[in-house]
Amino acid sequence: MKTIIISLALFIAAAVGYQSQAQINIEVKNNIELKIEELQKQKNKIEKIEKDKLREEVQEINERLDNNEITATEAAELKKAAAEKRALNIENQLNIIDENIALLKRNTKTEEDEDGEEQQEIDSYYTSLEFLKFDGEFEDDEKAYDSIPKRTTNGLTMALGLNNTLIEGQSLDDSPYKIGGSRFFELGYEFETVLIKSGFARLRYGVSFQFNGLKADDNMYFVEDGDQTVLEEFPYEVDKAKLRMDNLVIPLHFEFGPRTITYGKNAAHYDLSNFKVGLGGYAGLNLNTIQKLKYKEDDRDRKDKLSQSYNTSNFIYGLSAYVGYDNIGLYVKYDLNPIFKDNPIEQNNISVGLRVGI
Repeated sequence: MKTIIISLALFIAAAVGYQSQAQINIEVKNNIELKIEELQKQKNKIEKIEKDKLREEVQEINERLDNNEITATEAAELKKAAAEKRALNIENQLNIIDENIALLKRNTKTEEDEDGEEQQEIDSYYTSLEFLKFDGEFEDDEKAYDSIPKRTTNGLTMALGLNNTLIEGQSLDDSPYKIGGSRFFELGYEFETVLIKSGFARLRYGVSFQFNGLKADDNMYFVEDGDQTVLEEFPYEVDKAKLRMDNLVIPLHFEFGPRTITYGKNAAHYDLSNFKVGLGGYAGLNLNTIQKLKYKEDDRDRKDKLSQSYNTSNFIYGLSAYVGYDNIGLYVKYDLNPIFKDNPIEQNNISVGLRVGI
């Protein structure tokens, strides 16, 4: 009986010990699985953190490109380098996590070791290759242009419109010159230099020919009387009595207005399609003064061209301004010098019209 009792006690102790060991093994296994699950979550967090950092770096690079601090090719190289760095960071950190997972699995003596190592290789390969694409950000689509926009450009300018005078002591309505018949024309070649990187402020300068015409009204014509030029009635019926002054001047304008950068196939350039305002002036020389007469004498049409000084000012200088959009605008210029230098009442030339240029 004693032997039976001892054997039964040993059997019960062995059973209890076996059950306890099983519970311990289950708890250990459950703890390891929880750790592995947590490590898997860390892998997703790592990728998100590194991608967020990359987006910030790409944004900074794009801002430098927009500010003309770097070229498009340099920007692409910087983006590629940033992507490679972040991809390597992800790869290295995922490798560390995968090694820890493999170690945990190996210590539990499960059959998942080989599967874990195989998955590690797949994850590393995917990360190092696919992450570089970064939603297409680094595809080779920027090779069509590689330049910072030229700061200085050049081209032809042209202006035309109505011309008249401001006479001391009287209004424009009382002008002795025909409003519609008096015109001006200007043709020049100008340079434009961008003063700040955004392109908002520019300097325009060059050389221009100005042709200012004054058409006398009420059958009058221009007469040089000593050191003065006056209007007198023409002895015949006059169709046209027009004084034209040909000037060579150097214009200078400060131009303001937003500019955007456009990238073409060969180069980048500042886009003209924006509002602009120009303020400045001009100075130069009078090259020639001529009067054209068209009249009837004894029922015959006559045309005369009289080229003489008419006491016009030799040195020309004045103020000018324009406002417009793209390459066309409203243009105003005003001569500060008197038209006739020795006349007792000063007359100053004024022009209003359209201006087309670079």
